[in-house]
Amino acid sequence: MPTLNVPASLENLQTVNTFISENLPQNCEFLRHKIELVAEELLVNVFMYAYEDSQGEALVGCRDVFFDNEEFFCFWVCDSGKPFNPFLEAPSPDLTSDAESRPIGGLGIHLIKSLVRHFSYSYTDKKNLIELYFSKENNE
Repeated sequence: MPTLNVPASLENLQTVNTFISENLPQNCEFLRHKIELVAEELLVNVFMYAYEDSQGEALVGCRDVFFDNEEFFCFWVCDSGKPFNPFLEAPSPDLTSDAESRPIGGLGIHLIKSLVRHFSYSYTDKKNLIELYFSKENNE
């Protein structure tokens, strides 16, 4: 299971994209842009909000998973920042107002939920772990 540890800094987003590209199985190449997009949405939040006083790190990884009789590619992010379940705690986005009137927050998590088949969050041993599952079936 390949992993990459990066300092929690926005300039490391390209390093994560390179990691994704290098570890994405050939039969999942059609998912690359989706995975990079959700990785960026998730990591920007970790890099900007997970660590209050100190510079932290994020551990990212990927693996193939057989789940409910289907093959998935799982991309995951682990950090030791403050506990935060974005799937429950991020605000629901206002999708009806125009862009200028909308409050900030929630749109990135909404986007992530719309691009993955399954998602999970856990907080164990003082670490947040988010797993995002992409179907390997190319139904597009």
